[in-house]
Amino acid sequence: MKLNSRSKSSGQVIVLVIIVLVLLGVAYWWLNSTKQQMAKEGQQFANELVQKIVVRRDLNFFASRLSPQARMNFAAPTAQQEFINEIGRHGAPVGQINVQGKIEFQSQFFEPHGTFQARINYPAEYAEINFTISHPVGRWQIDDIAFIPPRTQLGTAPAVPPAPAASPALQRRLNLPLHLGRQLHLRLRVHPRAGARRPNTPLSRGKRLQQQTLERIKANLRPRLHRFAARKQFFF
Repeated sequence: MKLNSRSKSSGQVIVLVIIVLVLLGVAYWWLNSTKQQMAKEGQQFANELVQKIVVRRDLNFFASRLSPQARMNFAAPTAQQEFINEIGRHGAPVGQINVQGKIEFQSQFFEPHGTFQARINYPAEYAEINFTISHPVGRWQIDDIAFIPPRTQLGTAPAVPPAPAASPALQRRLNLPLHLGRQLHLRLRVHPRAGARRPNTPLSRGKRLQQQTLERIKANLRPRLHRFAARKQFFF
């Protein structure tokens, strides 16, 4: 009888342990699936926020989704409207807005919150919007949001079209003066001394011939002048 009672109690303990393990497994599965669902909904809310505030500039959505702390940041009567007007002042965005960020949880499964950043491209500039969201009770809300003014895009200057290619005949005509100029430059550099001597050679020879002619005339006239001087002295 004692053995039977012990076996029955041990069997009941095993059954209870199995039930507890099953319940724990079900609870973990439910928490994990809920966490994944909340992360997905948070990402969707971030994309919806960007579309309704940046693209559509929906003031009602913006005001209804502000958390109590965020409402204190926009406490002025026209603060919310001025925020929407500042975003719309730069015109409609160009292209798709890429939203980057992720949802995190407190204690692995509870109090989901996320920080996101989106770049807004305009025709000649870009801006950024940073915001944090959370899901305390019932729905997602905006805890903080900031719009960074536009800055000039890099490399937005219009591309210069390439020059049309010249035909072979025109290319030969354009290269002919350059080719002749190079040949003339090479000839001048190869014979610098010869070119400098040629102008001086005829001039030096002419000077020598002129000097020789004058010396001959002086030599021929010298005796005659002496004779003329002697006759003049004899006459007087």
